[in-house]
Amino acid sequence: MRESAMELVHDESRQGEVFSDSSTHHRPFQKHFYIESYGCAMNFADSEVIASLLQKEGYGPTPQPEKAQLILINTCSIRDKAEQTIRRRLVALRAIKNRNPAVLIGILGCMAERLKEKLLEQEQLVDLVVGPDAYRTLPSLINSADEGHKAVNVLLSREETYGDIAPFRLNSNGVSAFISIMRGCNNMCSFCVVPFTRGRERSRDLPSILLEARQLVADGYREVTLLGQNVDSYYWVDDATGVTITFARLLEEVALISPLLRVRFSTSHPKDITEEVLQTIKQYPNICRYIHLPVQSGSNRILQLMNRTYTREWYLAKVSRIREVLPECGISTDIIAGFCTETEEDHQQTLDLMDQCDYDLAYMYFYSERPGTLAERRYEDDVPEPVKKRRLQEIIDLHRGQSLRSMQKDVNKTWEVLIEGNSKKSDAHWQGRTTHNKMVVFPKNGISGKGDYVQVLITDCTAGTLMGEQISEPVLNQA
Repeated sequence: MRESAMELVHDESRQGEVFSDSSTHHRPFQKHFYIESYGCAMNFADSEVIASLLQKEGYGPTPQPEKAQLILINTCSIRDKAEQTIRRRLVALRAIKNRNPAVLIGILGCMAERLKEKLLEQEQLVDLVVGPDAYRTLPSLINSADEGHKAVNVLLSREETYGDIAPFRLNSNGVSAFISIMRGCNNMCSFCVVPFTRGRERSRDLPSILLEARQLVADGYREVTLLGQNVDSYYWVDDATGVTITFARLLEEVALISPLLRVRFSTSHPKDITEEVLQTIKQYPNICRYIHLPVQSGSNRILQLMNRTYTREWYLAKVSRIREVLPECGISTDIIAGFCTETEEDHQQTLDLMDQCDYDLAYMYFYSERPGTLAERRYEDDVPEPVKKRRLQEIIDLHRGQSLRSMQKDVNKTWEVLIEGNSKKSDAHWQGRTTHNKMVVFPKNGISGKGDYVQVLITDCTAGTLMGEQISEPVLNQA
């Protein structure tokens, strides 16, 4: 969905997450939908738009596919592994339809656009196929499929942003939410299928973004993540005033809504994160000190083949500037091992760049050729898979040490933590994140609650989690 897959959710722990909303279960819905989402954060945000559209048609969410009249899979085409996982899931869900032919199964998103004919006609795994820009047509497509007709709409749009649709918050913790600010991508990275499955960039209007953010604050949310394939290229012009809104200005406007609203964003293309953006982050304490800055490779030759439009030297200078303007800013990245023609020297240059950047977090993959991309058309996927996997493991091993060091730096420091809910391992502990996007677990004290800001002294750590003790009264959960 974006250049590699968006930070926060290109973490495969969220592959196949099921959405349901217990707050709506009391409603007298006569029909129910079940939805699973795969891939990046934009897909998860899209699922909330889809849910809003379905709610207006009388559908309520259910966490059990067996109880649904409509089963939807929102898909990702970033890597072959994701597609194979989704295909297996469709086969499994087809068993429900075999027992109840009235059930409709639909595939949405990037994979739907790319494999429409194969999934619908050749393999007959689904009843409807809906691309990322065609969700408004879901009601008519459902009716068409109900009548036994072919139900497909994968047309891309130059205007669609879904900015007028209030997302139906699904599986929400009530603290953090996504806000989609733009769609599509103009960066033709040779390995990426996004420009072909999600179309060209178009930015959502500022008033609708601010309206959504204000409503989230009114509903008790305390953190928003602004989403886009490349958020830094956000660009909207107010026709009434002629004023141009850049991403830096948008960040400022959202930050000004409330000092108790944390603002995150994802993802940034290195070439587009400007000095203005860095200075805006510095100016507002509630804009989180965390930037996801995908590098993909440390070799200039490979970066050129990838069409990344920067050199390693330029990238290293950008990282240096971020840390100069924003000391202790968390920086994460994406890295691809084994891209076309990659040599051992290219690989060593990637390891060297990682050493210099000393990332807090990295999302690491070996190259998976995607049909329809520029790389598939231009280059041979000539690095043997065992070599790709070995290089990837070396990257992972290097980063494991970086991640542990990053966590150890915070021991004996005190950080403000936004409580997101119970720890996954113990109801006696809270979990939340620092401004740097590091997860913190600490004992409950009977005073704090979900959505509160508290000061936590970090006492210990693992490579992935900080542990600590709350040392302050909470900042009350009210804006």
